[in-house]
Amino acid sequence: MIPRVHKQGSNTLGLLHYLYGKGTREEHIDPHLVASFDGMAPDPGRDPSVTKTDLRHLLDQTLSLLDADQRPDKHVWHCSVRAAPDDPILSDEQWGDIARRMVAATGINPGDGAGCRWAAVRHADDHIHIVATLVREDGRRPDHHRSGKRAQTEARLIEADYDLHRVAPGDGTAAKRTTSAERHKADRLGWDRAAREELRETVRRAVAGATSTDEFLDRLKDSGLLVRTKALPSGDLKGYTVALPGDRNGNKEPIYYAGSTLAPDLSLPRIQARFITDSVPPGTADSERQERSTASSAPAAARCTTAHAAWAAVLVLDHSSDDSEAAAQIAAAGEVLDALAKTSALHARNKLRQAAWEFERASRSHTRAEFRHAQDLRRAARDLVCSGPAFGRGEDGAGTAMVLDTLIFLALAAAHWHAQRQHAQQAEAARRAAAHLRSAYQQAAAEPLTLLRERGRRIAPSLRRHHATTVRAALPELAETVLAEPGWDALAATLADAERAGHNPHALLAEAAAGRELDTVDSVSDVLVWRLRRTAHLPLYAPAQEAIRANRPNDHMSAGQTMPVSPASRARRR
Repeated sequence: MIPRVHKQGSNTLGLLHYLYGKGTREEHIDPHLVASFDGMAPDPGRDPSVTKTDLRHLLDQTLSLLDADQRPDKHVWHCSVRAAPDDPILSDEQWGDIARRMVAATGINPGDGAGCRWAAVRHADDHIHIVATLVREDGRRPDHHRSGKRAQTEARLIEADYDLHRVAPGDGTAAKRTTSAERHKADRLGWDRAAREELRETVRRAVAGATSTDEFLDRLKDSGLLVRTKALPSGDLKGYTVALPGDRNGNKEPIYYAGSTLAPDLSLPRIQARFITDSVPPGTADSERQERSTASSAPAAARCTTAHAAWAAVLVLDHSSDDSEAAAQIAAAGEVLDALAKTSALHARNKLRQAAWEFERASRSHTRAEFRHAQDLRRAARDLVCSGPAFGRGEDGAGTAMVLDTLIFLALAAAHWHAQRQHAQQAEAARRAAAHLRSAYQQAAAEPLTLLRERGRRIAPSLRRHHATTVRAALPELAETVLAEPGWDALAATLADAERAGHNPHALLAEAAAGRELDTVDSVSDVLVWRLRRTAHLPLYAPAQEAIRANRPNDHMSAGQTMPVSPASRARRR
């Protein structure tokens, strides 16, 4: 249940006209009172002899207790209370009880016999509006300080009492909600979503992997936004504002939003805190990334880099005692998701965009993030952006599947980390992101896993038995589950590749299984495939090439033999 205390107003009659009207899109059905301060207020919705002006006179009568110059300019208090979509439809009596609890909890009518006059109007199944006059019966002003927070607290109790959907309590770090006016404007203009939401996503994508303020601002401009900056007398940049070209006010002027009004972590100082350019020691991430880039296309190489950085982040969330380090890894993971959603193939892009949108809430809490701890993930996000879009085939498709497999674990690790610290909204957001990532993974992994399974089925029976023995020796508790899964064929092909590349399959399997629990995964064998290929730096075979090889009419090689590799291909795979 979501209560929302709106800005105070000065026109009681105007608000009543809206509450009892047809709505901006004819959505108001049978508007009527469900409760009032004395239980006897006239109802212009059900009594044809009563007008909205009559109800306004009754509510505003307490204003006459004060001299004209003592009356508050903003005397109208307005609160809407909305049930969740999956909640049962409540009766008028239940909504009336909820309204009385809300005005008592917020200090509007605390039950002392001299509270404010109020009325609750219902014009839809799922919500009510409460309107009150902010002068008590004794002429004093009500104590309604922080009424919004108090309403939220009462809503959590109401949810428990009525067995309604439980909303995770907030902590003040969420982005500002889109207003109804902004939503209606988007509908009127035919936009998929409101300007505030579109801007927030675009700005977050511009942040992903950026290394300087100039680069960040250039990305904003390249994305088509209108950008204005404000400088201090010293010449240093103070802040920025952005606008959609088509979002204009009544004077045909662009409507600009400051970054901090889009989300707390999108203010310029918070963004600049990410721009740490610590050098990477030779022989570590940068050199490995450069070596891998010679083995596959740029998008695939970027995805391999990202998979390694994401897995390192999972281990940090599982084992680090430094909350600032963990918070930085989670925030940088948000950048990776934004970059991946921007550059992935069309068939997976929508789910990745939803995952990034959900994880945005998980990436922000009161724990201060020290971004010097998360530069590998930020560099991975930059690699994704700079490598350009993937087409979802060949190594790009397999690379996307590999990184998504790892990012699912990262999202779940973030959910667990937040839950341990009672960050309820962030934990729930991370779980929702993981669900979207699973859907994207299933789309991305279908083709490369099919290819690997076909290759596994062509392996000689004696070699398959050899790899099955390896699985039983390395994973005694999981072996029978793995061998019975459809993905066993793909794992057999991967073990063959690992052995051919000079690795010890037994050691690789044991390491992959020990890395993190496998009890809750949908397919143990599929997860092991990607962990092995990531750990052993195995090449990601292009489905198109493999299909050509498998369907050659003059191919008379035995099932246990492998295709010869050309010098050029061998060079690419090193």
